Amino acid sequence: MSEHRCHGAAAQPDYGMVEPHLPFIRAADRPGYDGLVDRSAEGYGGPAGSLAEGYGGPADSLEEGYGGLVGSLAEGYGGPADSLEEGYGGLVGSLAEGYGGLADSLAEGYGGPAESLEEGYGGLADSLAEGYGGPAESLEEGYGGLVAHMAEGYGGPADSLAEGYSGPADSLAEGYADGLPGPVAEEGSREGVAERWVGLADCSDEVVLNILQHVPPHDLLLNVARVSKRLHALSRDKSLVSHVSHISLSEQYKVCDEQVRCLLRCVRPHLLSLDLAGCYWLSSACVSEAWACRQLRRLDVSGCRLPAGRLAKLLSGADQLTELALDVGRGFDLRALSAEGRATLARLRVLTQTLLVPSYGVLPLCPALTRLQLRLEVAGTGMMGTAVGTGMGTACGVELAVGQSSVPHYQSLSCLDARLAPGAANRTLLALLLAPLSVRPITRLRRLLLSAPGPAPQRPPALIGLLDSLGEGLAEEGGDSSTALQLPGSWLDEQGLRRVLSRGCPAYLSLARGGPSPCLPHYDLRPLRSLNLSGCGQELDADWLGALCKSCPLLQHLNLSGMHHHHRGDPGAMATAHPCSILAKLPHLLSLALSVCAVAEGNGTPPSPSETNPLLLGLRKARRVGVETYRPGSEVTETEEGGVSCLRRLLIGCSRLQELELSGAEFVSATPRYEAAIRKQAAGCECARSVGEVAVATLASLGPSLRSLTLAALPGLQTGASLCQLTQQCAHIRTLSLATLGPTHSVCYTHTLLQALAHCQRLRDLRLEQPYFNANSAFFEALGECGALQRLCIVSRNGTFCPVAVTTFMQRSTEVIMCHLFMGGTLVACRTLQKSLMDSLSRPALSVVVFPLLHEDLPQVVREIPLTHLDQVTLYKSRVAQQPAS
Repeated sequence: MSEHRCHGAAAQPDYGMVEPHLPFIRAADRPGYDGLVDRSAEGYGGPAGSLAEGYGGPADSLEEGYGGLVGSLAEGYGGPADSLEEGYGGLVGSLAEGYGGLADSLAEGYGGPAESLEEGYGGLADSLAEGYGGPAESLEEGYGGLVAHMAEGYGGPADSLAEGYSGPADSLAEGYADGLPGPVAEEGSREGVAERWVGLADCSDEVVLNILQHVPPHDLLLNVARVSKRLHALSRDKSLVSHVSHISLSEQYKVCDEQVRCLLRCVRPHLLSLDLAGCYWLSSACVSEAWACRQLRRLDVSGCRLPAGRLAKLLSGADQLTELALDVGRGFDLRALSAEGRATLARLRVLTQTLLVPSYGVLPLCPALTRLQLRLEVAGTGMMGTAVGTGMGTACGVELAVGQSSVPHYQSLSCLDARLAPGAANRTLLALLLAPLSVRPITRLRRLLLSAPGPAPQRPPALIGLLDSLGEGLAEEGGDSSTALQLPGSWLDEQGLRRVLSRGCPAYLSLARGGPSPCLPHYDLRPLRSLNLSGCGQELDADWLGALCKSCPLLQHLNLSGMHHHHRGDPGAMATAHPCSILAKLPHLLSLALSVCAVAEGNGTPPSPSETNPLLLGLRKARRVGVETYRPGSEVTETEEGGVSCLRRLLIGCSRLQELELSGAEFVSATPRYEAAIRKQAAGCECARSVGEVAVATLASLGPSLRSLTLAALPGLQTGASLCQLTQQCAHIRTLSLATLGPTHSVCYTHTLLQALAHCQRLRDLRLEQPYFNANSAFFEALGECGALQRLCIVSRNGTFCPVAVTTFMQRSTEVIMCHLFMGGTLVACRTLQKSLMDSLSRPALSVVVFPLLHEDLPQVVREIPLTHLDQVTLYKSRVAQQPAS
């Protein structure tokens, strides 16, 4: 059973314990030098009335000194002096004393002894005229020996004494701070000197308020306000709070109930949009506090615990609401809504609801919808439960719901989006939701997205009308970026696709599990930005792919996972006919998913016996087929024939790639959604065995642009040495998923994985799925080097873990809020570790699941995991082009 911590204790401001989110916020190390003293010899950059006037401040006579730091010629560097004998820094008793009071005569240099009066300030010059750090020829040479005339400024020539520190100026009044707001050098030399930073402590309130306007509202009120008392007061200034209209706390895992309440109180009168999606740890009482935000237009509480009573209170207060996202779970009842709440629902234009039970949610009360998004997450095999709005059985309730939500509630829709989880209950519920469309079809539809993994629901009679409506919408929009089409593969045949594309092309198109359509490249696909062709299991034709790339040159997201490619032509023609070479002509690609065999080099056929028979090779050692030689750190850019590899050519052409997935065409994760764990993997593609270390090392050429990487079912990986080079050059990776690399009977890359984790300083999400993986103390010690890690999931059939190492890692890694371990071990050991972690750690959004992978109750445990973690990390699936870009 999974457990999730929810803390609502009051959190008092703790000044100094939270790092400021602005890197230049620094306190002064000491008074004096930084201009914080009140002596008559005003600071480095302050004005004075004589030679003591500041370095960059105004002066009226030639007597004004180099740095404006003394009140008379006798005054020292930072304070007054009584005689000309006082040294540069006011720290010596005679002119003979050096800069730091470390010399006994004028002849002694800055930091060491000298033998004559001629020795300069630092003992580095041969005459009194020599400057601080170098030789000079006259007394006129400046402080650092960097100028040729006394009138010349510190860093460059000048025509008058009025020229400032960093360049020419029109008057001596031009100060240091007017031109250089950066670090201030304590000494004249620019090399090897200490620096101080001008931070917020040196700025006025007006300047700080102007800077804080660019900080996100939740970061300003929850983090910056805790840095100091001054920032605490400024962060709540009316000039900052009054312009806050949108707040998003999604994935802000450290906020607690009291902080959210305080935040809402500060921005309540002006808030227009509130996003709490996935904040499962917040209490229902805290979430319902949004009812006091009377100006709310958009509210997202999906993933939050919100019973019917709290929802009724929330809807009764937000009478200006036009967009709503929520979950419908056990105990939901429309009868609990007040008249004000029903009136609010009647005005909704956009509704997004997740159905966790067989119900229609608030849909019967929303007649003015223009956009409807449904997520069906009903667990079970049949329509069991309580009917909507009644206490009667399911059959009667379904009839009532259909009657309530029939024609009026779909007539204004322009966007229809339904996503199903596996299960017969979800397919049945989808059929009932689409039934009213057969009575009166929707006109001018712009988005039609129906995603059904596994067996597709029965094709509805209203499908032809929906496709015609979408075609009309595409013809009117003319390539709008919000247009989209996604249907199950068995629903969208060749004829149906022609009905849509003949009128216009959507920006997003998904033909998952339907196969590549031969007619697709024959249409004008220039508006297309995202294309999903995953899961069809068919052969990828090079000619068809080339024609497709020509018809949609602006494509940004492409998913070809699950499609095989076995090159059987002339090896010399691979440079042009290989999928990687063809895809290299799409320079705008940001995310790409490919099968492992699609990047393989060679003709795609197993070697003949004559090529591998050692008797025919004379005295030479037989070549090991499928095993490549790779040296860590070596440059991998050429094939054995001397040309550039196809994968390398792809990465050069698509240099903007941020998300990349390489997975075996037959790979299936051991943790499906609601079914039992898979105990044995299917045999992979034969051509995928040649993809290993060299291919992984080639991916390192993407460099810092790579943000998300998935590698699954690479049997050719031998030692994992290429992982170190990959993580070292792609140091900005935030999401990393590794599954079944190398042989399945052992883990061959454990040692190199520990070395690779040391380079993943920006890694936030890590998922490992490997049989027989040993999560020992060395692994968790290396994982502790990933300071930004937030979510961890390990799936290992017959794997082991060390409870002490897990506990130590979770205690030290304070940023980790999700730890899901599906491995071997007994049920008692797993539950003991899970309970120990939940009791010892105090984190608001903590989610810990430790459970045996092969246990029969695994589907029930997976069902209780928060959906935000389940979809993004715990479950393995391709995420490229799975839905339109937001």
